[in-house]
Amino acid sequence: MIRVGIVGATGYGSRELLRLLAMHPGAEVCAVTSESAAGRPLCEVLPALRGLYDIQCEVFHSNLVAERCDVVFVGVPSAKSMPFVVPLREKGVRVVDIGPDFRLSDPAIFEKYYGERHAAPELLEEAVYGLVPMNRAAIEKTNLVAVPGCYPISAILPLLPILKAAKPETPVVIDSISGITGAGRTPNDTYHFPEMNENVRAYSVATHRHTPEIEQALGANTMVQFTPHVAPYSRGILSTITVRPTKKFDVAACYDMYKDEPYIRILGENRLPEVKYVRDSNFCDIGWVNDARTGNLVLISAIDNLIGGTAGMAIQSMNLMFGLDERTALSRPGMAP
Repeated sequence: MIRVGIVGATGYGSRELLRLLAMHPGAEVCAVTSESAAGRPLCEVLPALRGLYDIQCEVFHSNLVAERCDVVFVGVPSAKSMPFVVPLREKGVRVVDIGPDFRLSDPAIFEKYYGERHAAPELLEEAVYGLVPMNRAAIEKTNLVAVPGCYPISAILPLLPILKAAKPETPVVIDSISGITGAGRTPNDTYHFPEMNENVRAYSVATHRHTPEIEQALGANTMVQFTPHVAPYSRGILSTITVRPTKKFDVAACYDMYKDEPYIRILGENRLPEVKYVRDSNFCDIGWVNDARTGNLVLISAIDNLIGGTAGMAIQSMNLMFGLDERTALSRPGMAP
C-alpha cells in the first residue's frame, strides 16, 4: 500500500486528488496539511469527503510527513512549493508537485514569468515534466514529478504529434477557454459571480506564465501565441489551435502515436471535441479541421482542467512511479450531462 500525503489539501486540485485517491485500491492517505484548516477534521473542511476519510488537517512538519508517507502531492500556489519540496526530497520522500515551481528547466525563465528567484535550482535537473504520454519512461524512474499546467496539457497533446510533419514557420496560435476553477480557490473580485456571470474575458494576453512551459515541451524552435480566456462554468478547457503547415501531410497518421494511450481519444477530422464529454474524467479529446481556404490546420482539444489537467495526470504519474497499472483509479467516463 502506497502511503500518501497531500500538502495544501483544501485547494481545488488537491480536492480532486483526495476524491480520486478515495477510489484507489493501492493507496492510503496518511497525512494532509493545510495552514488555513490545521486542527480541523478533513471532512469538516471538505464535506463532500464525509464517510471516506477519518483524518485531520495539520500544519506541515517535514519530519512527521516524511515518517508517514512514501509520496507527497504538493498543491500550493506558484512559487510556494519549494519550501515543502526541498525538505521532503532531502528526507528521501517522492514528490509530485501539481504547481509550476519545477516545470521550467531554466530558473531565469521562471524568474521572468513568475517574478521570483527559484529557491531550489538544484532540483530542476532531477524533476521530470509529468506529461505521461511524453515522458512515461522517465516518470517511472524519477523521485520528483512536476505535473504540467492544465492549459499546456490541452495544447501540447494535440500539437506534439504534428509539428515535425507540419513544420510551421509562423507562430502557433492557441486560444483556450477555461472554467473558473482554473483560477484557483483564492477569492478574487474578477471572478465574483456578478462580475463573471454571462461574461467571457481574455487575460494575460502575450504574457501568460504557461507560454514558456508550452514552448519548452514543444521544442525550442516552436513559438506560440497563447491567449487564455475564462468563462462562467466550473471546470473544463477547450483549446482551439491554429497551425500554418508549410507542406501537406497526413494528420491522422501523425496521431497514430497515441493509439495505445489510455486517456487520449482521437476523434478524427471534422469531429470536434466538447468539454461536457470529458468533464470529471482523465480524457483528452482531439479533433481537427483542414481549412482549404486559408491553408490552416485547426486543432481542437478538450480536457477537464481539474482531472485531465491536474489530479488525474498526477495520479497517473504516481502509479508509474510505484510500478502500478497507470490506469488505477482513473478509468471513468466523462460526466454528461
